[in-house]
Amino acid sequence: MASLTPVTTTRIGEHLPLLDLLPDAQPFAWVRNSEGIVGWGVHATTTVSGPHRFADARHWWQKQLETFAVTNTVHGNGTGPVLFSSFSFSPDDVSVLVIPKVIVGKKGDKSWITWIGSEPQPVLNSQTPQLSDSAVEWQVNETSDELWKSRVQTAIDRIQADALDKVVLARDAVGTSKFTIDARAILRTLAAEYPSTWKFSISGLVGATPELLLRLTRGMITSRVLAGTISKTGDDDRDLALAASLARSSKDLEEHEYAVRSVADAIEPFCTSINVPESPFVLHLANVMHLATDVTGALAETLAHVDAFTILEQLHPSAAVCGTPRPKAAALISEIEAMSRGRYAGPVGWIDAAGDGELGIALRCGQINGDSIRIFAGCGIVAGSDPVKELAESEAKFVPMRSALVK
Repeated sequence: MASLTPVTTTRIGEHLPLLDLLPDAQPFAWVRNSEGIVGWGVHATTTVSGPHRFADARHWWQKQLETFAVTNTVHGNGTGPVLFSSFSFSPDDVSVLVIPKVIVGKKGDKSWITWIGSEPQPVLNSQTPQLSDSAVEWQVNETSDELWKSRVQTAIDRIQADALDKVVLARDAVGTSKFTIDARAILRTLAAEYPSTWKFSISGLVGATPELLLRLTRGMITSRVLAGTISKTGDDDRDLALAASLARSSKDLEEHEYAVRSVADAIEPFCTSINVPESPFVLHLANVMHLATDVTGALAETLAHVDAFTILEQLHPSAAVCGTPRPKAAALISEIEAMSRGRYAGPVGWIDAAGDGELGIALRCGQINGDSIRIFAGCGIVAGSDPVKELAESEAKFVPMRSALVK
Protein backbone atom coordinates (compact mmCIF):
# COMPACT_ATOMS: atom_id res chain seq x y z
CA MET A 1 0.00 0.00 0.00
CA ALA A 2 1.36 3.40 -0.98
CA SER A 3 2.22 5.74 1.89
CA LEU A 4 0.05 8.80 2.42
CA THR A 5 1.26 12.28 1.49
CA PRO A 6 1.51 14.72 4.41
CA VAL A 7 -0.61 17.88 4.27
CA THR A 8 0.05 20.39 7.02
CA THR A 9 -1.95 23.49 7.96
CA THR A 10 -0.76 25.87 10.65
CA ARG A 11 -1.33 29.46 11.72
CA ILE A 12 1.10 32.17 10.64
CA GLY A 13 1.67 35.70 11.90
CA GLU A 14 1.54 38.99 10.06
CA HIS A 15 2.68 38.91 6.46
CA LEU A 16 2.46 40.75 3.17
CA PRO A 17 -0.91 41.21 1.43
CA LEU A 18 -1.96 37.86 -0.07
CA LEU A 19 -1.38 38.86 -3.69
CA ASP A 20 2.15 40.06 -2.89
CA LEU A 21 3.13 36.58 -1.65
CA LEU A 22 2.82 34.94 -5.06
CA PRO A 23 6.29 33.85 -6.26
CA ASP A 24 5.60 33.01 -9.90
CA ALA A 25 3.58 34.15 -12.90
CA GLN A 26 1.14 31.21 -12.76
CA PRO A 27 -0.64 31.97 -9.49
CA PHE A 28 -3.81 30.62 -7.96
CA ALA A 29 -5.92 33.23 -6.24
CA TRP A 30 -9.33 33.94 -4.77
CA VAL A 31 -9.15 37.25 -2.90
CA ARG A 32 -11.68 39.91 -1.93
CA ASN A 33 -10.55 43.03 -0.10
CA SER A 34 -7.68 41.64 1.99
CA GLU A 35 -9.15 38.18 2.61
CA GLY A 36 -9.16 34.89 0.73
CA ILE A 37 -6.62 32.29 -0.35
CA VAL A 38 -3.69 32.21 -2.76
CA GLY A 39 -1.55 29.32 -3.91
CA TRP A 40 1.35 28.28 -6.07
CA GLY A 41 3.01 25.15 -7.36
CA VAL A 42 1.03 22.17 -8.63
CA HIS A 43 0.66 19.01 -6.55
CA ALA A 44 -1.93 17.51 -8.94
CA THR A 45 -4.13 18.73 -11.76
CA THR A 46 -6.68 17.33 -14.18
CA THR A 47 -9.34 18.42 -16.62
CA VAL A 48 -12.97 17.35 -16.93
CA SER A 49 -15.60 17.92 -19.59
CA GLY A 50 -18.99 16.67 -20.64
CA PRO A 51 -22.43 16.70 -18.99
CA HIS A 52 -21.13 15.01 -15.83
CA ARG A 53 -18.13 17.28 -15.26
CA PHE A 54 -19.19 18.36 -11.74
CA ALA A 55 -19.63 14.75 -10.61
CA ASP A 56 -16.36 13.79 -12.30
CA ALA A 57 -14.61 16.66 -10.53
CA ARG A 58 -15.97 15.51 -7.15
CA HIS A 59 -14.82 11.95 -7.83
CA TRP A 60 -11.29 13.07 -8.72
CA TRP A 61 -11.07 15.37 -5.68
CA GLN A 62 -12.24 12.63 -3.30
CA LYS A 63 -9.70 10.21 -4.78
CA GLN A 64 -6.96 12.78 -4.20
CA LEU A 65 -8.10 13.35 -0.61
CA GLU A 66 -7.74 9.62 0.08
CA THR A 67 -3.98 9.94 -0.59
CA PHE A 68 -3.46 12.65 2.07
CA ALA A 69 -2.55 12.47 5.76
CA VAL A 70 -3.83 15.84 6.97
CA THR A 71 -2.62 17.70 10.05
CA ASN A 72 -4.77 20.81 10.47
CA THR A 73 -4.48 22.88 13.65
CA VAL A 74 -6.43 25.84 12.24
CA HIS A 75 -9.73 24.36 11.00
CA GLY A 76 -12.46 26.28 9.21
CA ASN A 77 -13.32 26.84 5.56
CA GLY A 78 -10.38 26.96 3.18
CA THR A 79 -7.94 25.30 5.57
CA GLY A 80 -6.36 21.95 4.82
CA PRO A 81 -6.03 20.81 1.20
CA VAL A 82 -7.94 22.97 -1.27
CA LEU A 83 -9.04 22.36 -4.85
CA PHE A 84 -8.92 25.40 -7.12
CA SER A 85 -11.67 24.91 -9.71
CA SER A 86 -12.41 26.68 -12.97
CA PHE A 87 -15.36 25.15 -14.81
CA SER A 88 -16.28 25.80 -18.43
CA PHE A 89 -19.50 27.55 -19.37
CA SER A 90 -20.45 24.77 -21.77
CA PRO A 91 -20.08 21.06 -20.97
CA ASP A 92 -18.39 20.71 -24.35
CA ASP A 93 -15.39 22.78 -23.23
CA VAL A 94 -12.63 21.86 -20.77
CA SER A 95 -12.76 22.59 -17.04
CA VAL A 96 -9.55 22.78 -15.00
CA LEU A 97 -8.92 21.46 -11.46
CA VAL A 98 -5.69 22.16 -9.56
CA ILE A 99 -4.39 21.29 -6.09
CA PRO A 100 -1.58 23.77 -5.31
CA LYS A 101 1.48 22.67 -3.37
CA VAL A 102 1.32 25.73 -1.13
CA ILE A 103 -1.73 27.73 -0.01
CA VAL A 104 -1.85 30.83 2.18
CA GLY A 105 -5.16 32.08 3.54
CA LYS A 106 -6.52 34.99 5.55
CA LYS A 107 -9.92 35.50 7.15
CA GLY A 108 -10.45 38.19 9.75
CA ASP A 109 -7.51 38.11 12.15
CA LYS A 110 -6.66 34.50 11.26
CA SER A 111 -3.92 33.67 8.76
CA TRP A 112 -2.65 30.22 7.84
CA ILE A 113 -0.42 28.28 5.50
CA THR A 114 -1.00 24.81 4.04
CA TRP A 115 1.69 22.83 2.24
CA ILE A 116 1.78 19.37 0.73
CA GLY A 117 4.76 17.11 1.28
CA SER A 118 7.26 16.27 4.01
CA GLU A 119 9.43 19.35 3.49
CA PRO A 120 9.67 22.05 6.20
CA GLN A 121 7.19 24.92 6.23
CA PRO A 122 7.78 27.08 3.12
CA VAL A 123 9.38 30.48 3.62
CA LEU A 124 7.13 33.28 2.38
CA ASN A 125 8.20 36.32 0.41
CA SER A 126 9.30 39.09 2.77
CA GLN A 127 9.34 41.79 0.11
CA THR A 128 6.82 42.81 -2.53
CA PRO A 129 8.08 41.39 -5.86
CA GLN A 130 8.73 43.91 -8.62
CA LEU A 131 6.61 43.05 -11.63
CA SER A 132 6.85 44.42 -15.15
CA ASP A 133 3.53 45.60 -16.52
CA SER A 134 2.42 44.06 -19.78
CA ALA A 135 1.05 46.79 -22.03
CA VAL A 136 -1.28 45.21 -24.56
CA GLU A 137 -2.16 46.23 -28.09
CA TRP A 138 -5.76 45.33 -28.91
CA GLN A 139 -6.79 43.90 -32.25
CA VAL A 140 -9.24 46.18 -34.04
CA ASN A 141 -12.05 44.60 -36.07
CA GLU A 142 -14.32 47.32 -37.41
CA THR A 143 -17.04 44.86 -38.42
CA SER A 144 -17.22 43.04 -35.07
CA ASP A 145 -19.37 45.73 -33.39
CA GLU A 146 -21.94 45.63 -36.19
CA LEU A 147 -21.97 41.85 -36.21
CA TRP A 148 -22.58 41.74 -32.47
CA LYS A 149 -25.39 44.31 -32.65
CA SER A 150 -26.96 42.17 -35.37
CA ARG A 151 -26.83 39.13 -33.08
CA VAL A 152 -28.43 41.17 -30.30
CA GLN A 153 -31.23 42.18 -32.65
CA THR A 154 -31.75 38.54 -33.64
CA ALA A 155 -32.08 37.67 -29.95
CA ILE A 156 -34.58 40.51 -29.39
CA ASP A 157 -36.65 39.30 -32.34
CA ARG A 158 -36.73 35.75 -30.95
CA ILE A 159 -37.76 37.03 -27.51
CA GLN A 160 -40.49 39.24 -28.93
CA ALA A 161 -41.76 36.24 -30.88
CA ASP A 162 -42.17 34.45 -27.50
CA ALA A 163 -39.44 31.91 -28.22
CA LEU A 164 -37.85 32.70 -24.83
CA ASP A 165 -37.74 35.40 -22.12
CA LYS A 166 -34.05 36.30 -21.84
CA VAL A 167 -30.70 35.34 -23.33
CA VAL A 168 -27.18 36.44 -22.42
CA LEU A 169 -24.88 37.12 -25.37
CA ALA A 170 -21.12 37.44 -24.97
CA ARG A 171 -18.33 38.86 -27.09
CA ASP A 172 -14.55 38.87 -26.85
CA ALA A 173 -11.48 40.95 -27.68
CA VAL A 174 -7.88 39.82 -28.16
CA GLY A 175 -4.75 41.72 -27.20
CA THR A 176 -1.04 40.98 -27.52
CA SER A 177 1.99 42.14 -25.57
CA LYS A 178 5.70 42.27 -26.37
CA PHE A 179 6.28 40.17 -23.26
CA THR A 180 4.75 37.19 -21.51
CA ILE A 181 1.71 38.46 -19.61
CA ASP A 182 2.04 38.08 -15.83
CA ALA A 183 -1.26 37.39 -14.07
CA ARG A 184 0.11 38.86 -10.83
CA ALA A 185 0.36 42.36 -12.30
CA ILE A 186 -3.26 42.15 -13.49
CA LEU A 187 -4.43 40.90 -10.08
CA ARG A 188 -2.72 43.78 -8.28
CA THR A 189 -4.32 46.40 -10.50
CA LEU A 190 -7.76 44.81 -10.21
CA ALA A 191 -7.37 44.58 -6.42
CA ALA A 192 -6.56 48.29 -6.19
CA GLU A 193 -9.35 49.44 -8.52
CA TYR A 194 -12.10 46.91 -7.63
CA PRO A 195 -11.53 45.90 -3.99
CA SER A 196 -15.09 44.65 -3.39
CA THR A 197 -14.94 42.12 -6.24
CA TRP A 198 -13.49 38.62 -6.03
CA LYS A 199 -10.10 38.52 -7.77
CA PHE A 200 -9.28 35.11 -9.21
CA SER A 201 -6.54 33.37 -11.13
CA ILE A 202 -6.56 29.74 -12.18
CA SER A 203 -4.49 28.30 -15.03
CA GLY A 204 -4.32 31.53 -17.02
CA LEU A 205 -7.88 32.68 -16.41
CA VAL A 206 -7.61 35.92 -14.44
CA GLY A 207 -10.21 38.51 -13.50
CA ALA A 208 -12.32 40.32 -10.91
CA THR A 209 -15.88 39.10 -10.66
CA PRO A 210 -18.61 41.00 -8.79
CA GLU A 211 -20.88 37.94 -8.84
CA LEU A 212 -20.67 35.22 -6.17
CA LEU A 213 -22.35 32.11 -7.55
CA LEU A 214 -22.04 29.98 -4.41
CA ARG A 215 -20.68 30.22 -0.92
CA LEU A 216 -21.29 27.02 1.06
CA THR A 217 -20.24 27.33 4.70
CA ARG A 218 -21.36 24.87 7.37
CA GLY A 219 -24.77 24.33 5.86
CA MET A 220 -25.44 27.92 4.79
CA ILE A 221 -25.77 28.79 1.09
CA THR A 222 -25.24 32.30 -0.27
CA SER A 223 -25.45 33.48 -3.88
CA ARG A 224 -25.11 37.09 -5.06
CA VAL A 225 -27.12 37.65 -8.23
CA LEU A 226 -26.26 40.52 -10.59
CA ALA A 227 -28.35 41.44 -13.61
CA GLY A 228 -29.18 44.91 -14.86
CA THR A 229 -26.30 47.30 -15.52
CA ILE A 230 -25.67 50.99 -16.08
CA SER A 231 -22.35 52.76 -16.67
CA LYS A 232 -21.02 55.34 -14.22
CA THR A 233 -20.01 58.84 -15.28
CA GLY A 234 -17.66 59.75 -12.44
CA ASP A 235 -19.94 62.61 -11.38
CA ASP A 236 -21.39 61.67 -7.98
CA ASP A 237 -24.67 63.54 -8.37
CA ARG A 238 -25.20 62.22 -11.89
CA ASP A 239 -24.37 58.68 -10.80
CA LEU A 240 -26.86 58.84 -7.93
CA ALA A 241 -29.54 59.82 -10.43
CA LEU A 242 -28.48 56.98 -12.72
CA ALA A 243 -28.62 54.53 -9.81
CA ALA A 244 -32.18 55.62 -9.09
CA SER A 245 -33.13 55.19 -12.75
CA LEU A 246 -31.57 51.70 -12.78
CA ALA A 247 -33.60 50.73 -9.71
CA ARG A 248 -36.79 51.82 -11.52
CA SER A 249 -35.96 50.46 -14.99
CA SER A 250 -38.60 47.94 -16.03
CA LYS A 251 -36.19 46.37 -18.55
CA ASP A 252 -33.44 45.90 -15.95
CA LEU A 253 -35.82 44.77 -13.20
CA GLU A 254 -37.27 42.17 -15.58
CA GLU A 255 -33.79 40.89 -16.45
CA HIS A 256 -32.86 40.81 -12.75
CA GLU A 257 -36.00 38.92 -11.70
CA TYR A 258 -35.24 36.11 -14.18
CA ALA A 259 -31.73 35.75 -12.73
CA VAL A 260 -32.87 35.79 -9.10
CA ARG A 261 -35.64 33.27 -9.74
CA SER A 262 -33.26 30.86 -11.51
CA VAL A 263 -30.92 30.84 -8.49
CA ALA A 264 -33.73 30.49 -5.93
CA ASP A 265 -35.29 27.63 -7.90
CA ALA A 266 -31.93 25.87 -8.16
CA ILE A 267 -31.11 25.88 -4.44
CA GLU A 268 -34.64 25.38 -3.11
CA PRO A 269 -34.57 21.53 -3.26
CA PHE A 270 -31.54 21.53 -0.95
CA CYS A 271 -32.85 23.98 1.65
CA THR A 272 -35.24 24.02 4.59
CA SER A 273 -35.63 27.79 4.15
CA ILE A 274 -34.66 30.44 1.59
CA ASN A 275 -34.47 34.20 1.92
CA VAL A 276 -35.02 36.23 -1.27
CA PRO A 277 -35.24 40.00 -0.66
CA GLU A 278 -38.29 41.66 -2.23
CA SER A 279 -36.24 44.15 -4.23
CA PRO A 280 -32.60 44.41 -5.34
CA PHE A 281 -30.02 46.90 -4.14
CA VAL A 282 -27.72 48.90 -6.43
CA LEU A 283 -24.12 47.66 -6.28
CA HIS A 284 -21.63 50.44 -7.08
CA LEU A 285 -18.36 49.41 -8.74
CA ALA A 286 -15.65 51.68 -10.11
CA ASN A 287 -17.02 51.73 -13.65
CA VAL A 288 -20.60 50.41 -13.55
CA MET A 289 -23.58 49.86 -11.26
CA HIS A 290 -25.57 46.63 -11.07
CA LEU A 291 -28.88 45.56 -9.64
CA ALA A 292 -27.91 42.98 -7.00
CA THR A 293 -29.71 40.51 -4.74
CA ASP A 294 -28.18 38.21 -2.12
CA VAL A 295 -30.11 34.93 -2.03
CA THR A 296 -29.47 32.80 1.07
CA GLY A 297 -30.62 29.38 2.21
CA ALA A 298 -30.19 26.87 5.04
CA LEU A 299 -29.10 23.45 3.80
CA ALA A 300 -31.42 20.64 4.91
CA GLU A 301 -29.61 18.48 7.46
CA THR A 302 -31.53 15.41 6.31
CA LEU A 303 -29.85 15.50 2.89
CA ALA A 304 -26.72 13.36 2.72
CA HIS A 305 -23.71 13.99 0.51
CA VAL A 306 -24.75 17.48 -0.63
CA ASP A 307 -21.61 19.50 -1.29
CA ALA A 308 -20.51 22.40 -3.47
CA PHE A 309 -20.31 20.16 -6.54
CA THR A 310 -23.93 19.05 -6.05
CA ILE A 311 -25.24 22.59 -5.83
CA LEU A 312 -23.06 23.93 -8.67
CA GLU A 313 -24.52 21.30 -10.96
CA GLN A 314 -27.98 22.80 -10.37
CA LEU A 315 -26.96 26.46 -10.23
CA HIS A 316 -24.93 26.59 -13.45
CA PRO A 317 -25.69 28.14 -15.82
CA SER A 318 -27.94 30.68 -14.10
CA ALA A 319 -30.10 33.15 -15.99
CA ALA A 320 -27.43 35.78 -15.25
CA VAL A 321 -25.06 34.18 -17.79
CA CYS A 322 -27.40 32.02 -19.90
CA GLY A 323 -31.04 33.11 -19.94
CA THR A 324 -34.60 31.95 -19.35
CA PRO A 325 -35.82 29.30 -19.97
CA ARG A 326 -32.33 27.86 -19.63
CA PRO A 327 -32.51 25.14 -22.36
CA LYS A 328 -33.90 27.56 -24.97
CA ALA A 329 -31.39 30.27 -24.05
CA ALA A 330 -28.46 27.83 -24.22
CA ALA A 331 -29.63 26.65 -27.64
CA LEU A 332 -29.84 30.22 -28.94
CA ILE A 333 -26.37 31.04 -27.58
CA SER A 334 -25.00 28.01 -29.40
CA GLU A 335 -26.78 29.08 -32.57
CA ILE A 336 -25.87 32.77 -32.82
CA GLU A 337 -23.01 33.68 -30.46
CA ALA A 338 -20.36 32.37 -32.89
CA MET A 339 -17.59 31.76 -30.34
CA SER A 340 -16.51 29.39 -27.60
CA ARG A 341 -16.70 30.95 -24.14
CA GLY A 342 -14.18 28.50 -22.70
CA ARG A 343 -14.13 29.03 -18.95
CA TYR A 344 -15.63 32.53 -19.18
CA ALA A 345 -19.02 32.68 -17.37
CA GLY A 346 -18.33 29.34 -15.66
CA PRO A 347 -17.96 28.73 -11.90
CA VAL A 348 -14.51 29.69 -10.59
CA GLY A 349 -13.08 29.50 -7.06
CA TRP A 350 -12.21 26.82 -4.54
CA ILE A 351 -13.63 23.79 -2.71
CA ASP A 352 -12.16 22.32 0.46
CA ALA A 353 -11.95 18.81 1.87
CA ALA A 354 -15.34 19.15 3.60
CA GLY A 355 -17.06 19.97 0.30
CA ASP A 356 -17.59 23.61 1.32
CA GLY A 357 -16.30 26.38 -0.88
CA GLU A 358 -16.61 29.76 -2.49
CA LEU A 359 -17.07 30.14 -6.24
CA GLY A 360 -17.98 33.09 -8.38
CA ILE A 361 -19.01 33.40 -12.00
CA ALA A 362 -15.94 34.03 -14.15
CA LEU A 363 -16.82 37.55 -15.35
CA ARG A 364 -14.65 40.65 -16.04
CA CYS A 365 -11.86 38.30 -16.95
CA GLY A 366 -9.40 37.18 -19.59
CA GLN A 367 -7.59 34.03 -20.64
CA ILE A 368 -3.81 34.45 -20.85
CA ASN A 369 -1.89 32.48 -23.46
CA GLY A 370 1.75 33.51 -23.23
CA ASP A 371 1.99 37.00 -24.72
CA SER A 372 -1.71 37.24 -25.67
CA ILE A 373 -4.95 37.56 -23.73
CA ARG A 374 -8.58 37.10 -24.71
CA ILE A 375 -11.05 39.13 -22.63
CA PHE A 376 -14.82 38.73 -22.44
CA ALA A 377 -18.03 40.68 -21.81
CA GLY A 378 -21.68 39.66 -21.88
CA CYS A 379 -25.09 41.34 -21.73
CA GLY A 380 -28.54 40.12 -20.77
CA ILE A 381 -30.98 40.59 -23.66
CA VAL A 382 -34.72 40.94 -22.99
CA ALA A 383 -37.65 42.22 -25.03
CA GLY A 384 -36.89 45.85 -24.20
CA SER A 385 -33.20 45.71 -25.09
CA ASP A 386 -31.55 48.10 -27.56
CA PRO A 387 -28.55 46.80 -29.57
CA VAL A 388 -26.74 50.15 -29.37
CA LYS A 389 -27.11 50.34 -25.59
CA GLU A 390 -26.11 46.69 -25.18
CA LEU A 391 -22.92 47.34 -27.20
CA ALA A 392 -22.10 50.27 -24.91
CA GLU A 393 -22.74 48.10 -21.85
CA SER A 394 -20.40 45.40 -23.19
CA GLU A 395 -17.68 48.02 -23.71
CA ALA A 396 -18.12 49.16 -20.10
CA LYS A 397 -17.69 45.56 -18.97
CA PHE A 398 -14.41 45.32 -20.92
CA VAL A 399 -13.01 48.28 -18.96
CA PRO A 400 -11.65 46.45 -15.87
CA MET A 401 -9.46 44.11 -17.91
CA ARG A 402 -8.49 46.73 -20.51
CA SER A 403 -7.40 49.16 -17.78
CA ALA A 404 -5.46 46.43 -15.97
CA LEU A 405 -3.47 45.85 -19.18
CA VAL A 406 -2.73 49.46 -20.15
CA LYS A 407 0.30 50.81 -18.33
